[in-house]
Amino acid sequence: MMRAEVMPTSYTFSSLIKACASLSALGFGEAVHCHIWRNGFDSHLFVQTALIDFYSNFGKIDRSRRVFDEMPERDVYAWTTIVSGYVRTGDLSSAKELFEEMPERNTATWNTMIDGYARMGNFDSAELLFNQMSVRDIISWTTMITCYSQHQKFREALAIFNEMTSNGIHPDEVTMATVISACAHLGALDLGKEIHLYILQNGFDVDVYIGSALIDMYAKCGSLDRSLSVFFKLREKNLFCWNSVIDGLAVHGYADEALKMFRGMEREKIKPNGITFISVLSACTHAGLVEEGRRMFLSMTDDYSILPEVGHYGCMVDLLSKAGLLKDARELIRSMKVEPNNIIWGALLGGCKLHRNLEIAQVAVKELMALEPNNSGHYNLLVNMYAEVNRWGEVGKIRAAMKNIGVEKKCPGSSWIEMERKIHQFAASDKSHPASSEIYLLLAELGGQLKLAGYVPELIWGDLA
Repeated sequence: MMRAEVMPTSYTFSSLIKACASLSALGFGEAVHCHIWRNGFDSHLFVQTALIDFYSNFGKIDRSRRVFDEMPERDVYAWTTIVSGYVRTGDLSSAKELFEEMPERNTATWNTMIDGYARMGNFDSAELLFNQMSVRDIISWTTMITCYSQHQKFREALAIFNEMTSNGIHPDEVTMATVISACAHLGALDLGKEIHLYILQNGFDVDVYIGSALIDMYAKCGSLDRSLSVFFKLREKNLFCWNSVIDGLAVHGYADEALKMFRGMEREKIKPNGITFISVLSACTHAGLVEEGRRMFLSMTDDYSILPEVGHYGCMVDLLSKAGLLKDARELIRSMKVEPNNIIWGALLGGCKLHRNLEIAQVAVKELMALEPNNSGHYNLLVNMYAEVNRWGEVGKIRAAMKNIGVEKKCPGSSWIEMERKIHQFAASDKSHPASSEIYLLLAELGGQLKLAGYVPELIWGDLA
């Protein structure tokens, strides 16, 4: 075009800048910027807005701000673009300052700020802005749902979804996939079924994203048959779908089926990733398939050039430890290319408890005390092991040490179940639930039945209470 001496217009330059941003062509974009200046388009609104976005895509927010400050006029899109640039680079303080200076705001501006706070985990600020919005679109609602889901606030995510539908806002595919994932983490099977039905009745395309979310949700909620049914009905299956079904089979103890599914994935020429091997190694651990686990662990690096991460080592240490191969597990830890964490040492300690190996247990607990000095669980496990071999002197020393550093109390665990679309949450020793009297009465009755069956109810009751 330039060789033909055809004069470019503002549309030419704004399109060129967008192309440079898409191709990450910083040098070419800078050259185009020179042409913009030379051809007198340095004050054109659309062109300058494109430049602001272009430079912020490369993290050069100072250049974006310089272009913005030099603009003779600015519309709401220019303001939103510079605010988005600051959000993209993580400078929420500057983004908020500009947001408050804006003469007018549109829904996209509000969504940009909410998304920025959500990414930073600042729920209070995200909620405050969300509640202040006079008009919310599908992006506003989905951003808040995603915000809660990504930070494990799944009950809040479902509450926002219910509010969204009650306000007459129809969700899209992204919203549905996110909500299905929240159901999976909460074990909300009934609600998950309703959402699946809503998807089918409202003509949603069950693509690889919704499909993989449904597979994962049904598996995590205990309905493996439905999970497999969704998988086999999918017209197209990507890596996420295969990973979800392999993990579902592994979690439910179907190790052989999980491995068969993995081989089917290989036949379909779908290249596995690190997450795939976490599921495969977990399946081997559940079934005690030591040699198969070793083979898979080697295949990961030899055949697919995937470097083992802490999660993969954790699976292997757990597999070896549960099989009683504690020395092999210890050697694997020594050979790790990454620093072993509490999961690694915890898996080794669990194997030591199972196979009554005090020597290696002492090593594991020493490492765990350094990593998690306030976690009473590791101390208590070692106390129980000493008590089993009547080494009461050691028991006394550990209990005294626990008292000195203030880790006598065990951090209460919690769990939840879904009944009639309502999520009930329970914590250990908690009596705040309206039906707690009936629950403890039933536990006492079960304890009596266990005693009659030959078990020691005091130990079981201690775990439950």
